[in-house]
Amino acid sequence: MIFIDTGAFLARYIEADQFHKKANELWAKIEKKERKCFTSNFVLDELATLLFRRTGAGFAETRLLNIYASSRIQILRPTKDDEITAITFMKKYSDQEISYTDCISFCLMEKNRLDTAFTFDRHFSYAGFTIFK
Repeated sequence: MIFIDTGAFLARYIEADQFHKKANELWAKIEKKERKCFTSNFVLDELATLLFRRTGAGFAETRLLNIYASSRIQILRPTKDDEITAITFMKKYSDQEISYTDCISFCLMEKNRLDTAFTFDRHFSYAGFTIFK
């Protein structure tokens, strides 16, 4: 089981992204092994904003609707308590300029016993998670 971060989606969809080639290799690995994937509505919020800005509405809409329609990607949603816990992660990692979305991801990963993240963001390893390679 793998948690998919914003950068993994973005690198897959944007050819000019510095991690595009690596992202496609890793996505192929996931598909080959038919691994169950998780993400969050916060990650998708970030992704939607970035895709709309960089590619336009039509491209972004298609990619986002495909994610929502996927049977392989489960979208996790935090509770109020999860969001409060994420604030404690922000304080803990305040020297790392970490995002609130990352902290929500950490909280949801711990809550759902997910130890591996598909990400190009070093903050996940700082928080003790394994980076999918």
